[in-house]
Amino acid sequence: MAEVYLAYDADNHLGETPIWSQDEQALWWVNCEHPPELHRWEPGSGLHKSWSMPQRIGGFVPKASGGLLVVLADGLYDFAPASERLTLRVPSPLPPQVKLHECHCDRQGRFWVGAYDHGFPSDANAKGANWYRLDGGALVPVIEGITVSNGLAFSPDGRTMYAADSPTRKVEAYDLDPETGAISNPRTFFALRDGEGFVDGATVDSEGGYWLANVGAGALRRYLPDGTLDRIVKLPFSNPTKPAFGGPDLKTLYVTSTKMAMRQVMEPTAPNGGVYALVPGETGIPEVAFKG
Repeated sequence: MAEVYLAYDADNHLGETPIWSQDEQALWWVNCEHPPELHRWEPGSGLHKSWSMPQRIGGFVPKASGGLLVVLADGLYDFAPASERLTLRVPSPLPPQVKLHECHCDRQGRFWVGAYDHGFPSDANAKGANWYRLDGGALVPVIEGITVSNGLAFSPDGRTMYAADSPTRKVEAYDLDPETGAISNPRTFFALRDGEGFVDGATVDSEGGYWLANVGAGALRRYLPDGTLDRIVKLPFSNPTKPAFGGPDLKTLYVTSTKMAMRQVMEPTAPNGGVYALVPGETGIPEVAFKG
């Protein structure tokens, strides 16, 4: 069994969106809130830097042209880490209580982003969020009626998109047209049962295995492309939020975590809020930068 260790003691309230930079040999991630921050850490040198954000940050992606595309609550912003300059690119089309959240680029470098309706959980029927694809300067809704977007990932060949609405405890799969970005043929990829925790972030390895951060259950779950559960990796902390492969050979799986209070189905022996790591045996896929 792979050893799970604390890679960086981030003490995040809501660590999310780990992304490994092969060029920099550095791990980037965010603390969504309390306070909103962007983080960068080099495992080799131990160098760590963080940038404060003016509002909740849901995620980010690297840009092929340099810098980052950052997802803040009210829109998409171009961010230059060196100058710390944020420039609004696309405002959110959503009302203030629905904040842009989970994001990633597909294998063609298209940008996808979901949202989080903060009417939930006090309003169990809050479904004001959507999944969007960025087409030019417009956020085009592709999946509507979402509460909390999560689980976004793309198959190695770029022809399948995975996405979830966390309260449903299901991950859906969609056929993705690599040329147009159109999605079709929605179906349930897998569903968690009572007592199995909840769906959070995910990544895909080079064999097509889908790695789910099983928040509340202190586990990572790896699913085969046909939706079969391959294995469960138990973690010493209860609230993993998203995994990402990194390291020089893309064989280290980094996992962010959250200290948010939530229903747990296991008793943690290690604190939430840090960035943890393990070497599971599979290899990751290099990130595709945003080409817009």
